[in-house]
Amino acid sequence: MASIAQHNSNSDRYFAALAVAERRALHSFFDQHIVADRELGYFALDEGDYNALPAHLAARVVHTVQGAMSDEF
Repeated sequence: MASIAQHNSNSDRYFAALAVAERRALHSFFDQHIVADRELGYFALDEGDYNALPAHLAARVVHTVQGAMSDEF
């Protein structure tokens, strides 16, 4: 029973991070990554915060939401 509760909590964290990434992506040129974390569960990370994602973060990316802003005018 405890593993089910933990799974639901982790799922909630994933979907919360996904919601943040999708909101940020609407107003960003950069991709938004959802990163798995042992302590936090999941969190959203803006690719624009780094020149290139460090290997330790890139290896933990579980989903990417593409940046939606376009500068092609």
